[in-house]
Amino acid sequence: MKHIAILSSSVREGAKSPRVARYFQQYITSNNLAEVSIIDLAEYDFPIFNERLRFQKNPSEKVLDFASKITAADAILIVTPEYNGGYPASLKNVTDLLYDEWKRKPIAVSMVSAGAFAGTQVITSLLFTLWKIGATMVPTMFPVATIEKSFDEQGNAMDKEATDKRAGAFINELLWYTEKLSS
Repeated sequence: MKHIAILSSSVREGAKSPRVARYFQQYITSNNLAEVSIIDLAEYDFPIFNERLRFQKNPSEKVLDFASKITAADAILIVTPEYNGGYPASLKNVTDLLYDEWKRKPIAVSMVSAGAFAGTQVITSLLFTLWKIGATMVPTMFPVATIEKSFDEQGNAMDKEATDKRAGAFINELLWYTEKLSS
């Protein structure tokens, strides 16, 4: 069974996007689609990027732990909020930290926003960054608008039937790319 790591990228106090990460963990597990884990950047408290991992003389245990989780995953599902039309510095920090670990790794993105546009402005800059470091971007996205009205704190979708239908297509696309890239 493939392993999907969900990268919950907000480190903001009171962040709402982790609700979507919890939803996907529940959805993937309950449908027995893959093994799944959440990598919560808020738990790492990384310093500002100063060098790629491969050039660091004495990387911290947290950096090595993070890198090993990305390496071990067959695919990554990034859940990112939109901050002022872009993605958070915490996500940019870890994309720049690694290089070989992202190479040809299938990555799908869920953008989360408190507003009606569902974080769609974040995707251009994030896709470009991930493309530049050699990740394989899954073309299907999972935008979430008005997060407070869409998911509760535990990650339960307010409109479960419609959300599960969208999630099924999204995750199946990620798994298809994961399978094709591993063969």
